[in-house]
Amino acid sequence: MIRRALGKIYLGIVVLFMYAPIIVLIVLSFNSSKSRVVWGGFTLKWYRTLFESDAIISAFGTTLTLAFLSAAIASVIGLAASLGIYTMRKRNYRIMLFFTNIPLVNADIVTGIALMLWFVRFLELGITSVLIAHITFNIPYVILCILPKLETIDIRQFEAARDLGATGLHAFTRILLPDLVPGIMAGFFMAVTMSMDDFVITYFTKGPGVNTLSTLIYGEIRKGIKPEMYALSSILFLIVLITLLIVYISGRTNNNKSEPADY
Repeated sequence: MIRRALGKIYLGIVVLFMYAPIIVLIVLSFNSSKSRVVWGGFTLKWYRTLFESDAIISAFGTTLTLAFLSAAIASVIGLAASLGIYTMRKRNYRIMLFFTNIPLVNADIVTGIALMLWFVRFLELGITSVLIAHITFNIPYVILCILPKLETIDIRQFEAARDLGATGLHAFTRILLPDLVPGIMAGFFMAVTMSMDDFVITYFTKGPGVNTLSTLIYGEIRKGIKPEMYALSSILFLIVLITLLIVYISGRTNNNKSEPADY
């Protein structure tokens, strides 16, 4: 009994340390005072100022566009790559898995400088170079989300469909794809999160006039963080929270539908 209570207390402390900074940030977004230690009363003026700032709105739109577009393209490429890796022999499978893990453990600054040198040689820095960079570092996350799902699928169903006369595309869309959707969605949202969170690679590959939220906030640090940034961060946290809740609820619904009924 005591051991269980201590475990719950420990878990509560861990959760508190994880989310206390976010709670403080959300509270500060409603503080009428610019001070981070003095409460000046409840206000929504920082949210109004946020939506009146052209620079912040532009950076916010660029961030969302890059995140969802790069995640969508990376999901398609990652799905094709996962299918190719899955069909390889065991030795080649391990080699490709090894190379897929390298970008995940590689320092962002190395990846950013390498991509910058590549783009400077072959492409002008701008929104296109940032998009390609985000697609590049998102692909490994998608692959590593889809491959485990492929391991749980009985590939003989696909082969049976082909033996019965189905085309490769028809068998894939009707047999494999429905089972891969959870892995694809997990990879997609992981890519969206990583793209929105990235600063180093974006900083090295963006051109003049291109700003995401991360690079904009970095530029604002020299002048001091404005309260509008607290409001912006709170909105981003709310968007991520709602997205996770939708994915969680839809996943629970799909699991309930897939469970056999009791007769």
